[in-house]
Amino acid sequence: MFSIIIPVYNVEQYLRQCLDSVIHQDYSDYEIICINDGSTDNSLAILQKYGKKENRIKIIDQENCGLSTARNVGIHEASGNYILFLDSDDWLEPNALQILAAKQYKEDMICFNGRRCFEDGTIEKPDNGIKEDNMTGWEYYNKYGLVTRKFHFVCTVLRIYKRSFLLENNLFFKEGIYHEDNLFTPIACYYAQKVKVIPDCLYVYRIREGSITQTVNVKRIFDILIVANTLSDFFILKVEIDKSCVYREIAGEYFSSFTQELIENYGVLDKELIKLINWGNFKEVSVYPRHKRIYKLLKIDPILFRLYLILETWLKR
Repeated sequence: MFSIIIPVYNVEQYLRQCLDSVIHQDYSDYEIICINDGSTDNSLAILQKYGKKENRIKIIDQENCGLSTARNVGIHEASGNYILFLDSDDWLEPNALQILAAKQYKEDMICFNGRRCFEDGTIEKPDNGIKEDNMTGWEYYNKYGLVTRKFHFVCTVLRIYKRSFLLENNLFFKEGIYHEDNLFTPIACYYAQKVKVIPDCLYVYRIREGSITQTVNVKRIFDILIVANTLSDFFILKVEIDKSCVYREIAGEYFSSFTQELIENYGVLDKELIKLINWGNFKEVSVYPRHKRIYKLLKIDPILFRLYLILETWLKR
């Protein structure tokens, strides 16, 4: 059985399409766990209306705590063998659950393809599908973690997870931060012993103005550094694995915090960001020559780092 976990926050315009995409699946052995995370619009009323018609829908109403908390509540409430995270403004393709049920065989994670939908209704062509079997999660991460794709690798919604795998490894989302997927996915890949990748496009991700992932603010930038510090704390201690790929990702997160063009008043923000960086970890993960240069420039002055990026961009023309 699948447990479909849907955090809900102020999505009255999109929620019906999301719920219908699950209810009208060609496969019926599932439960839907909807966590209303303090919505102030009609989202809760829509959930309650659907709940009266469909007994597989479980509604949890809570004060606004954020996406990570809502997902964690769903994990604790789930009873299915596999968990699928579905954002409430997205939807599943009609045959998604049937395909996943046919392809699963005790894997910790099954990874699939997805495509993006834009505000004007355009649905882009998905990335090329990938087919892999009998991989560990770390093999999967090292092979695909840094491959450029339209639908980013770290997105949690592109996989189903064996519930016992999540619970046994204490795999929950860090609460109170943005970029929770950036933290969750590499660690989940580290623990996964059996992973299958299927090429099927099963998920549609809506990109809309004002959504969490499209909003830039100071907290979002600070949280990138929290993710980088936490990942480096975790992986620096792991001596038995190839860490070149994850170190490259972590180092990139460190210096990306200083390249947010929409943040004004850089001087004050730089001082606050610098205080948050774990400089010992940053030095440890900066194994690539370019990252070593960036590390040294940031240690001296972030302005020098930005000048370096400008010069680097100019030289590439």
